Amino acid sequence: MDIVFVGAGLANCLIAARIAERRSRVRVLLLEAGESVGGNHSWSYHSSDFGRMQHAFLSPFRAHVWMGHDVHFPAYSRILKGHYGTITSERMSQVMHERLHPSIRLNAKVAHVAADHVVLAGGERIDAGAVIDGRGPVSSRHLDLGFQKFLGQEVQLTRPHGLHRPFIMDARVEQIDGYRFVYVLPLDPQTLLIEDTYYSSGAELPIETLRRRLAAYAGTQGWEIDHVVREEEGVLPIALGGDIGAFLAEAPQGVARVGLRAALFHPTTGYSLPDALELADLVSELPDLSGPAIAAFVRQHAARRWESRGFFRLLNRMLFRAAAPDRRYAILERFYRLPEDLIQRFYGDRLTFKDKARILTGRPPVSVLKALSCLPETKSAIGPR
Repeated sequence: MDIVFVGAGLANCLIAARIAERRSRVRVLLLEAGESVGGNHSWSYHSSDFGRMQHAFLSPFRAHVWMGHDVHFPAYSRILKGHYGTITSERMSQVMHERLHPSIRLNAKVAHVAADHVVLAGGERIDAGAVIDGRGPVSSRHLDLGFQKFLGQEVQLTRPHGLHRPFIMDARVEQIDGYRFVYVLPLDPQTLLIEDTYYSSGAELPIETLRRRLAAYAGTQGWEIDHVVREEEGVLPIALGGDIGAFLAEAPQGVARVGLRAALFHPTTGYSLPDALELADLVSELPDLSGPAIAAFVRQHAARRWESRGFFRLLNRMLFRAAAPDRRYAILERFYRLPEDLIQRFYGDRLTFKDKARILTGRPPVSVLKALSCLPETKSAIGPR
């Protein structure tokens, strides 16, 4: 086998699909420990994150797209014109099976990875020219993290909800456990995905409590739930600081870690699709697809991306450490008053120097002294709390 992908999540699926499209002679194998490709997730994005060719590649994977999106805060609401889309794991699985069905093995838990082989939990060894590990985030003392955690429910309502655009943030809710907001996607006239989301210092996710809060939120909106179609939950890393070199060096020699496992995500929003697609484009064009070559390239790429994103990590430290937990929403409330093109560049990781100055100038919603204490970047998980 030329390339073995460990985990059939977002990053690995996009890399495998890009390689199959551009390098059809390369033999690939996706090993997924679970029962389905993509697990049970939704990956959303802003259309301004991508160029024309990237949109063309993503089009078969896209499950929904909306012409605009809303944000709601205690002081105001705003309609943003940018298109917003989402990929579902169900759609991801369908497309990957259409394209690579013989190359996908489900219920294949990997117990050991090395540069030239993997060993399954049952003892089977699979040799490979390259191994790419995309099994999601891994804990490390070299990363200083907060968390974006959520419980989502796809719900069927008893009558149409009347929404035409997503709520990507509704912060008109009680502020609990840090910055809390509700995220709503209208999937069809009577179906919604509702997520109760927290920017929190802790990773604990009290599922039953969040279920009650979701039901209460639906009630305040006048939505009567007929039944819950499915649930999804997540605890995503929000980068505050770290030693990226030491973190990346924890990977087995010659094994390429990708996606969240390589800290390839937007430090503030937690969105990972733009990073995953960028890496898929780059890896599929490498002249050398051997294990050492891919691993070295991905490590260098992840380090460059990390180093370029220090401004976002500074903002995160201010959010988590300069603002009182029940006042964190005020930082986002101020941010979403900025021009929409700046907001798009923020999500797309394309901020200019002028953009950064615009974000930081004006009356700060946090203590100046506390904000100044956030300037030095922590290099490990043992940072100021």
